[in-house]
Amino acid sequence: MSKKQLVVFDFDWSMADQDSDHWVMEVLAPDLRRKMNELPQEPGATMQWTDLVAECLLELSQPERGIHTHDIEHALRQIPFHPAMKRGIQLLKNPASLDTTLFILSNANTFFINTILQHQGIRNLFDTLITNPADFSDPEHPHRLVLRRRVGPEDPPHKCTVGCEANMCKGQEITRYLDANAPHGRVIYIGDGSNDFCAVLRLGSQDIVLCRRFRGLEHKIADERARGPASRLRCTVEYWSGAWEVEEKFKVYAQRTSLGEVN
Repeated sequence: MSKKQLVVFDFDWSMADQDSDHWVMEVLAPDLRRKMNELPQEPGATMQWTDLVAECLLELSQPERGIHTHDIEHALRQIPFHPAMKRGIQLLKNPASLDTTLFILSNANTFFINTILQHQGIRNLFDTLITNPADFSDPEHPHRLVLRRRVGPEDPPHKCTVGCEANMCKGQEITRYLDANAPHGRVIYIGDGSNDFCAVLRLGSQDIVLCRRFRGLEHKIADERARGPASRLRCTVEYWSGAWEVEEKFKVYAQRTSLGEVN
C-alpha cells in the first residue's frame, strides 16, 4: 500500500463556511442575490447554475453599479473561513505529517477560490485545483469577471448518470485524477452538497468521506444506504458539523501511523 494520502476538498460550505457565489452577491448586489433565488424557481426555468452566476457577474459589472475588481476581491476576503479549517489544512502539509496531496474539486471558480486562499495564506499548500475558469478578459467590461463552465456548452457532454450539473461531473474528474497520478493509500473527501455524491461513489473501501451534516450529501448517502445490498457506497462515512471537528479528524489522519486505519 502507498504510504501517502489524497485529501480532496469541495469548497463552498466544505472548506469555506459560505457559498462563494451567493456571498459575493449578498455583499455587493443583494438584488442579484435575490435573482439567484427566484430565477431557478420560475416555471420552465432551465438555466444551468454556472450560466446563471455568469449572467449575474455580467450585470454586476455594469458601469451604473460602480463595482470594480477590487470590490469583488474585498468581498471574497471577508467570506467566513474558520480558523480550525485553516489549522487543519496546514497540519496536513506539515513536514512531520503523513505525505498528503491536497486537491480542490469545486463548482465555484478559479478567481473566487484563489483569491480566498491567497488571503488566508494557504493557496500554496494545494497541489491541484479543478473548478470553473474565471478571469477578467472582457475588453469592453474590464471589471467583469468572465465565468465559463469547465465543461462548456460546445464540449462533448460528460454523460453522468448520477445527477451532476452539466458544467462538471465530479465523479469523472476524481477518477481521471486518480488514473493519471501515482497511487494513494487512502483518499479522504470533504464534502457537503448533492453534487459531491458522484465523487463519493468513486471512492473505495479504504477511503473516507467527511460529510457535513444537514446538507444535501448527507441525504444522498442516507438514501443510498437505504438500498441495502444494492448500495453502491463502498467508503467509510464520517460526519461533521463544524470545522473544529474536521480539525480533530485531520489530527488523526495526519499521523504517519494512521494509514490503513479508517476509524
